[in-house]
Amino acid sequence: MTIIANILIVLTISVGTIFTIVTMIGILRLPDVYTRAHAASKSATLGVLSILLGVFFHFWLNEGHFSIQLLLGIVFLFITSPIGGHLMGRAAYMSGVKPTELTVGDDLKEAVEEGKKKYRSRLKD
Repeated sequence: MTIIANILIVLTISVGTIFTIVTMIGILRLPDVYTRAHAASKSATLGVLSILLGVFFHFWLNEGHFSIQLLLGIVFLFITSPIGGHLMGRAAYMSGVKPTELTVGDDLKEAVEEGKKKYRSRLKD
């Protein structure tokens, strides 16, 4: 049982470390704020979640301590990190940060223009 537990712990922490390294490479190498925010929010979330899961397994399987705080931290991070990345990307878009030339389409442009028209019409009323 101890060998299987240690393999599981090492595997989850290793996967988390790999995802964290991929996050670092993505932040350094990707061309614009939108792709960097994607790398930071998605792969960093998976990396930290895997590391926290490995720590949870260590304390539960090796030490015999079931940590509800770690589980709540995992759930909180899983919910809030992607939302934070989305909000940072949306804020960058609304403030006028231009995407890279490699960007193929802008699906949000029509919705933003329509929202601006509705807002301006409400101000006039």
